Amino acid sequence: MIIKSNFCTIVLEKYLFTFVTVNKIITSNININTMALEITDASFEEVVLKSDKPVLVDFWAAWCGPCRMVAPIVDEISSEYDGKAVVGKVDVDNNQEFAAKYGVRNIPTVLIFKNGEVVDKQVGAAPKKAYTDKIDAQL
Repeated sequence: MIIKSNFCTIVLEKYLFTFVTVNKIITSNININTMALEITDASFEEVVLKSDKPVLVDFWAAWCGPCRMVAPIVDEISSEYDGKAVVGKVDVDNNQEFAAKYGVRNIPTVLIFKNGEVVDKQVGAAPKKAYTDKIDAQL
């Protein structure tokens, strides 16, 4: 009986060690600062229009299926372009002023700004490269 108990303890310790090791490997590759900025009507001018860097703005809504597909792409881009470009999201249900000002009628719509002006646009979900090409053209 003692042997089985020790064996179970050793096996449990082995699996626990394996789980902890794998968990450390997985979480060590995650940048916790990967989320795009949440831009509101109140912060839009400061964050987007006054930026000295190119800005990607994703206009989205929580109920929009294609928006949910684009969200992780935008978060990845935010991480990859950290320091080179500003990447943010505007929830159009709660922040309608600038969506209306820039004629956003379909979501997701991604606008690229440079020096406070819209320089490019993507309406509808697109692959990551479509967005990064638009940012790269402004760097």
